Formats: sequence, structure tokens, C-alpha cells
Amino acid sequence: MNVVALSDTHAPMRWRSCPPRVAEHLRGADVILHAGDVCVAAVIEELAAYAPVHVVKGNNDGPDVVAPETLELTLDELRIGMIHDSGPAKGRLARLRRRFPHADLVVFGHSHIPLDESGDGLRIFNPGSPTDRRRQPHGTLGLLTIERGALTRAEIVPVT
Repeated sequence: MNVVALSDTHAPMRWRSCPPRVAEHLRGADVILHAGDVCVAAVIEELAAYAPVHVVKGNNDGPDVVAPETLELTLDELRIGMIHDSGPAKGRLARLRRRFPHADLVVFGHSHIPLDESGDGLRIFNPGSPTDRRRQPHGTLGLLTIERGALTRAEIVPVT
């Protein structure tokens, strides 16, 4: 299963429509995970034209964005948790393990800083932002491959 992970697209200020380099990756997606701050529901509709979308609410999402604060789902037997703001970097892995005790992977956003870290039987993954790189050298998204309950690929990909 090919999964594209996004976060912090910040439409319409930063995302007026899907950037071409993002669309290239979305065309091959089986599922899209968006870790919040879509800001307007139109982004979810736009993404859904590529693949099914699972999204959590971010701190900048408007009232038209109907999404839960956290989400737990299973994709091809891999247990995934999603949240927008994972809190401070210090203690993050342990805090997310407590929040999602059964997860194999937690996808989050908010900081715009890509991260792929593992420990205590948990992998945490922040795809960064494809449109608002802040202090990062590139805008980014995440590519995940799941095969029979195993995360076989987790890659942060520059798109700007």
C-alpha cells in the first residue's frame, strides 16, 4: 500500500491548488494521510480526487474542516495514530506512545519540521509541510509503503 503523508498545507494562503510536485506523488497513492492545518475543507476535497483521505484537525483549521482531533486507523494491518500537535520535542516519543498505546506508527504535523524517529516499538513521522517550509531547506511530504502490517518504507521527500 502506497501512502502519502502531508501536513500543514495552509490553504489558501500557502496552497492555492495542489502543487505539481505534490500531485506527482499523489497520483500513485492508495491512501493520503493529512496531519492537520489544511485550513479549508476544499483541500480535503481536492486530495480526495487522488485517493481516500484521512485527516485530523489542526490548530489553524477553519470551522468547515470536519475532522477529529486524533485518529486511529489500520492500513494493511499496520496500526496508525494521527494527531496534529505532538507537543514539545522533549519526551515526544514516550508521550505519543502513551497517547496511542497500540500504534505501530504515529503521523503528526504542526512544527513544519520533518521527522522520522523510532523507539519503544513505535515509529513517529512528521512529513513537514509541502508549502510552508519555515526554517527548513525544502517543502516536504512523506512517502510510506505498508506491506502486511509492516512499514517497509518511510521517506521524507523534498517538493520545493
